Amino acid sequence: MSDSTLTATSKGGTALDSAIKKAAKHLMPMLVILYFVAFLDRTNVGFAEEALKIDRGISAGAFALGAGIFFIGYAIFEIPSNLLLKKFGARFWLARIAITWGLVASAFAFVTDDTSFIVLRFLLGVTEAGLFPGVILFLSEWFPNKHRVQMFAIFYLAQPFSQMLGAPLSGGLISFGDTLTPWHGWQVMFFVEGMMAVVAGIAAIFLLINGPQDAKWLNQAEKDALIDVMAKEDSVRESDGPSGVWRAMGNWKVWYFTIIYFCLQIAVYGTTFYLPQQVAGLLGQDVGWQVGLVAAIPWLVGLFACYFFGKAANTIIRRRNWGTMFYVITGVAILGSAWAGTAGQPILGILFITIAVASFLSVGPITWSYPTAFLTGTAAAAGIGLINSLGNLGGFVAPLMRTGINEAVPTESGAWGVVSLGVFAFLAAVMLFCTKFFSAKADALLTSEKDADVEAAAPGH
Repeated sequence: MSDSTLTATSKGGTALDSAIKKAAKHLMPMLVILYFVAFLDRTNVGFAEEALKIDRGISAGAFALGAGIFFIGYAIFEIPSNLLLKKFGARFWLARIAITWGLVASAFAFVTDDTSFIVLRFLLGVTEAGLFPGVILFLSEWFPNKHRVQMFAIFYLAQPFSQMLGAPLSGGLISFGDTLTPWHGWQVMFFVEGMMAVVAGIAAIFLLINGPQDAKWLNQAEKDALIDVMAKEDSVRESDGPSGVWRAMGNWKVWYFTIIYFCLQIAVYGTTFYLPQQVAGLLGQDVGWQVGLVAAIPWLVGLFACYFFGKAANTIIRRRNWGTMFYVITGVAILGSAWAGTAGQPILGILFITIAVASFLSVGPITWSYPTAFLTGTAAAAGIGLINSLGNLGGFVAPLMRTGINEAVPTESGAWGVVSLGVFAFLAAVMLFCTKFFSAKADALLTSEKDADVEAAAPGH
């Protein structure tokens, strides 16, 4: 980086810092709300599993297929959705996504059989496709790389918030829905939580801004400082990464991080989908209000871990070493939860699940800092969409793999199915650590923890 760039960055530091703080204040709450409701609507099905079996005769195989087929629809429409977001702007497109998936999520209240359940799960994936990668793309165009992992981490806070608040909400609606309405409790849960997405989508139309140039809450100096530093980062990414949609989709680094993200999603969704049942099994109780409260504990701990490590992971060394460590801890904790279930140790089981959740929440934002360091423009839209769409197929594989292994090697606690999830976390750890051997122009710009001016202006992993 040239001396003139550093000088300009230093002089514009106050305006830049102010612009970043204002952008975080005005944009992040709405984005967190959108992902909060999205994560709630894609995972609340775990709370209705037993009720759907009893009231609608949904089989275990149909439930596993429905839980996973969400990600097939999600994967098919992910890249087109991200390219359309680039064309129409984040404000309109993210709002459209939320409104349509909310309507589909509410329709789960009217499930009648295996077929309708599977079809609606597929449509939920289709309508929600593009939200997560769209936000990742959106944030990569608003925030310099030094601050980007922190913003990713704040966005990720929607996951623990969703489960910390959503678990007792879902459990409460199921427990008390029969007495408050003529519907079953699970019907009330699906309808209410689906409508929350519709309301959030309408709010997004008024609260999101497509880019710094359109933000009325930034003064001209702040706009200039933010636009200037993002332009400098784009120039580095353009020289170091692929250009255009097809080159991005064929880039080996994009595929490398797709595999890492696939492994992460197997651990995440293999744990998340069955968390209420696993907690219920450890406690020896049916899914309901009490199980919902206990299931919220891992997400409460994960909330603090995700924010703390996301804020501190502002150098390449921290990101690589911490990311590798968190993947290893995730794998060990998942194996530990399987052992606790077999050994009849509920307290240790909850402890291991808590560690697993905190670890995979902390490593997610770090993982996304890598592709956003070398992708920009339409290449970023396509590359980020590809990583998220194929990576999220881990969410399709996880429940089917866990169910299949448990049927092939049956145990009372289903331990072997849980063990299979942890193996992929260890593979991700090895792959992330090996990024130290990658050659990238941006790497050197985030290696110094002391030179804040350089880090504020420079992209990196």
